[in-house]
Amino acid sequence: MGLDIRTNSAAETIELGRRIGEQLRGGEVIALVGELGSGKTHLIKGIAAGVGAEGGGEVVNSPTFVIVNEYSGRLEVYHIDAYRLESVEQFEQIGFDDYCHPGSVVVIEWADKVEPALKGIDVIRVELQHAGRTVRSIHFEGLGEYIQV
Repeated sequence: MGLDIRTNSAAETIELGRRIGEQLRGGEVIALVGELGSGKTHLIKGIAAGVGAEGGGEVVNSPTFVIVNEYSGRLEVYHIDAYRLESVEQFEQIGFDDYCHPGSVVVIEWADKVEPALKGIDVIRVELQHAGRTVRSIHFEGLGEYIQV
């Protein structure tokens, strides 16, 4: 059973991410799935702000060309963009396993491209969809009981 939420603006999506980020304990892997412009990066901006990343969510941008961005705060946030990866092997070669530790949160955009590499680990799966010009429908699976949204 999952949880469905609707946000009405980019600011609401960022605020949702901030609330989630404040509750993260470390060791979480968050897999984001959604088409272009569905709010994945806005959600990550909020998560980074919620864990106290230096510069808050303002430093977050999609790491399409560098593949991984790191933000430091109460936890390390590793923001992986799998959009340009051509295989699960490439994903594993960027050091995914090294990013997963108790003091980090790993957030993966375009996670559907690398789902086989996520088998066997607890993942918070987030599907984002357009539900209007600025409205987003967000479906969560695997939220820990300690995360209230």
